[in-house]
Amino acid sequence: MFMGEYNHTIDTKGRLIIPSKFREALGDTFVVTKGLDGCLFVYDNEEWKAFEEKLKALPLTNKDARKFVRFFLAGATEAEVDKQGRILVPNVLREFADLQKDVVLIGVASRIEIWSSERFEQTASYDDMDDIAEHMAQLGLGI
Repeated sequence: MFMGEYNHTIDTKGRLIIPSKFREALGDTFVVTKGLDGCLFVYDNEEWKAFEEKLKALPLTNKDARKFVRFFLAGATEAEVDKQGRILVPNVLREFADLQKDVVLIGVASRIEIWSSERFEQTASYDDMDDIAEHMAQLGLGI
């Protein structure tokens, strides 16, 4: 399980340090892809295979399903950590997530999210957590 928040920088070549705690859980290779809310999702190979199976099970005849599958698979890339603990984030993914310099990596249970610091600050407002908690209770998550 991934958890925690780490601040790093991405260099001009697109190299990003993956925190050692995350590297241990990810293994030698893993998948980075476009994520929701304008961030990148990072999955270890086991989680990615499970997610991929769910995507493959979606009906090909459904236009939204095709678009959803395309969104996640077209941008997906296999990443490998170098000797300095960095990965190379492809340009298409850097542009999608607006990764310029300052980056936030957060552990979100089954995946890691990579955010531009600026975008994360804009979306990470928790003023409405009481309302969200009520909604989560309706979905079966009682606290």
